Amino acid sequence: MDDSELTDVLEDAGLSPYQAEAYVALLGLGTASATDIADSCDVPDPRIYDVLRDLETKGYIETFQQDSLTARARNPDVVLEDLRSRSSKYLDAAETIEERWNQPEISDHEVSIVKRFETVVSRARELIETAENQIQVGVDPEQFYAVREELIAAHERGVNIKLSICTSPGEEVPPLSDIEGTCTEARNREIPAPFFVLVDRTWTCFAPHHDSVNEYGVLVKDRTHTYIFHWFFLTCLWEIWDTLYTERTPETPTTYVDLRHAVRDIEPLLNEEATIEAVIEGYDTETKESVEVTGRVTDIDYTGSSIGRKDPVPLAQLAGRISATLVTDDGTYEIGGWGAVIEEIEATEITITNVQYE
Repeated sequence: MDDSELTDVLEDAGLSPYQAEAYVALLGLGTASATDIADSCDVPDPRIYDVLRDLETKGYIETFQQDSLTARARNPDVVLEDLRSRSSKYLDAAETIEERWNQPEISDHEVSIVKRFETVVSRARELIETAENQIQVGVDPEQFYAVREELIAAHERGVNIKLSICTSPGEEVPPLSDIEGTCTEARNREIPAPFFVLVDRTWTCFAPHHDSVNEYGVLVKDRTHTYIFHWFFLTCLWEIWDTLYTERTPETPTTYVDLRHAVRDIEPLLNEEATIEAVIEGYDTETKESVEVTGRVTDIDYTGSSIGRKDPVPLAQLAGRISATLVTDDGTYEIGGWGAVIEEIEATEITITNVQYE
């Protein structure tokens, strides 16, 4: 670093231009009179005395009388400590700026646009780690491995996980041995798709697929917006694609986290006059308090039922209002799906515990 660069750095550290020039000159001279110091830099002779006194006050130099005012640089420990402290603050500031640029603070009911794909993946991993009930994931094979450890931990906690692995033409899906233990069910979409993670009906992390021209991501914390992303997942990443892996068996108990999928299986059983016992976990739509009720499912109703019964019922027929009637020892409840308003309970988990035929 030359004298000019060193002078600039000292000015950044808080010295005036004259103070920085005088100090750099004195470092080269060792011990010198005020006049010699002024001759070695651009500080005017009338100003040199004030400049040296200010440098002495700051602890950079010491002065003494020897025919004339003479100065020498002090042991640089004080200067070095000051510079290193400032350097540390600059580094901290740089890290804080980078962190805030990459990942803005997320507040309640907020949609945030971030600039880097890595930010979206990092946030998705954090949210998967805290998931309590359900996760929907759309990833390519490389992205799958980026979140795989977090998915395994969530699966071990009992979280219901739907995993859509989206592959490009000719790209192979991960082996089943790597998929097993990461999800409740996995499907393969044979078309590239955005990176997608939806957690507990509240959070969504979304980024365009890797061939997109622009790199950005969307982080959403809002149940209404997330519901829209949920339907994107169902229609584009899930419904029509082949199953790679599933933990589901025909035997009970069978657990669902979406009333629409439960109704698909329940409706044929009711048509055969089966007795269906179930446990419903969810929220009271009026008080928003958590509830759990046990009883018999005696009826289902959905807007698309007027179109005519089909087996299985197309998803489009279940897109409107949907409900199930649960008769318990304490009374009868209308059970709704995600975003229920009219029904008494919004179901977050439906477990069919027993099916009996007369």
